[in-house]
Amino acid sequence: MTVLRNVVFIAALAGLVAGVVLAALQAYATVPLILKAETFENAEPAHDHGAAAPADAGAAAQAPAEAAPHVHEHGEDAWAPADGFERFAYTTVANVVSGIGFALILLAASELAGGIAGWRQGLIWGFAGFAVFTLAPGLGLPPELPAMPAADLFDRQVWWIGTVAATAAGLAMIAFRRSAVLALVGVALIVAPHVIGAPQPTSHETPVPTDLHHEFVVATTITNLLFWLVLGAVAGAVRSRFMGGEAGLRGSFA
Repeated sequence: MTVLRNVVFIAALAGLVAGVVLAALQAYATVPLILKAETFENAEPAHDHGAAAPADAGAAAQAPAEAAPHVHEHGEDAWAPADGFERFAYTTVANVVSGIGFALILLAASELAGGIAGWRQGLIWGFAGFAVFTLAPGLGLPPELPAMPAADLFDRQVWWIGTVAATAAGLAMIAFRRSAVLALVGVALIVAPHVIGAPQPTSHETPVPTDLHHEFVVATTITNLLFWLVLGAVAGAVRSRFMGGEAGLRGSFA
């Protein structure tokens, strides 16, 4: 129980720090782009598109977005946080909650492998998390801005979850199994979702300029990379300080 309690504490601290850092990065890098895209969305009283995916993956790992293409009408009574501090506060809370969840996943996986030995190793684990939850799914389902079309929600969710699971399993086979055959299987698992292909909308027509979307994809990818690196580094630093050479979860259950 001590190991489990420590893992939860470390995840909470790492998620808090990484979530606040991500919110600050978003306020500078991605929120202005979202606000700019919303001007195109609000300019159209009714249009067909799927709701955009979450702005950043650290916060939601680029989770699949809302429903399939449909007529979107902006109701006058629809609530949204006010621009400025209120929007930043809600974004921060969402990022911290997501950060804690991702930190728990990261720490559980690393503890089963023996634990993270310091912040440098934490950076490696953080980059692995970025590859699994942001980079791999983003190749097929890049982050979307408001007013952009999207494929069916369920199809995107299935592909996103399958890609995350396949990428995580593939990286584990390559990193922890000293076998050329298993390494090849791991590579095949990583490539398979992209061979199958991500679900696409029926139409790619959008009022959002291509340059704006490209800038948003780059900004989202970079902010998520920094989020994962901070998450891994803080988790590794705190673990080495409070747990030291204590056995990981695998040892505690042995």
